[in-house]
Amino acid sequence: MMEKDAKIYVAGHRGMVGGAIVRELKKQGYENLVLRTHAELDLTRQAEVEAFFASEKPEYVFLAAAKVGGIGANSEQKADFMYINMTMEMNVIHEAWKNGCKKLEFLGSSCIYPRLAPQPMKEDCLLTSALEETNEAYALAKISGLKYCAYLNEQYGTDYISVMPTNLYGPGDNYHPEHSHVLPALIRRFHEAKEAGLESVTCWGDGSPLREFLYVDDLAELCVFLMNHYSGNETVNAGSGKELTIKDLTDLVAKVVGYEGEILWDKTKPNGTPRKLLDVSKAASLGWTFHTELEDGIRMAYEDFKARFAEGSV
Repeated sequence: MMEKDAKIYVAGHRGMVGGAIVRELKKQGYENLVLRTHAELDLTRQAEVEAFFASEKPEYVFLAAAKVGGIGANSEQKADFMYINMTMEMNVIHEAWKNGCKKLEFLGSSCIYPRLAPQPMKEDCLLTSALEETNEAYALAKISGLKYCAYLNEQYGTDYISVMPTNLYGPGDNYHPEHSHVLPALIRRFHEAKEAGLESVTCWGDGSPLREFLYVDDLAELCVFLMNHYSGNETVNAGSGKELTIKDLTDLVAKVVGYEGEILWDKTKPNGTPRKLLDVSKAASLGWTFHTELEDGIRMAYEDFKARFAEGSV
């Protein structure tokens, strides 16, 4: 268990996941948090990370910093996604180990699992067959991070764990027109289409892929729970255990946003992985389950988007 006064470093606290973890930690009474913006600490710079850990020596680390993006960004920036993510992970995990960090939690992504993995995907299907090509670079970087944690545990007796979330959404999400994930991208597109009075919106693919979504504050609760109650080399899946088609998702987002125009599909664009449902029985057996149903979560995410859109920060 993390002591209430323990020094806790949340890497990536300005991002959606890191921000949610900070909210959850504060909610549970953890106040001794170490936070650094990218301008204050560039995690791709080894010397900066070495100096930070040598000076601060955090007892616990949540590694939520990452370069992330949707299917377009992942396909177009493979080298960047691999280099930046792998460099950040290795620097932080290595320096945590060198400086005696009691426990570290690494945040990955469900895209680490094979493209055609048996569904729902259990933790032990990792590296059993080929990855989805459109996000292979990001997946390889994340696999490297979780494996480095496991290897440190095996070789040096550390207590470093990893969590693999499904598709996340919620406050603090990235709503960039080209580089965001599917749900926030739909929120923005339908909002702008409604404001502009557009008669139709065109979405990528044919709408058939199945996807699972988890509200980010539900993930944050699990992250703190696992830090206090789980140790092991195998990662832990974080999801809702529920799935829907991209077409049903677009209909739901349009309903929440209030867009009433026609939804068209550009079938020349990639669909991505056909199905990506996590087996969440492991987290459930540890005593955790998600709380926020998708439509409720989308409503809260849309309120967050409108507030940030109004102030020009998205």
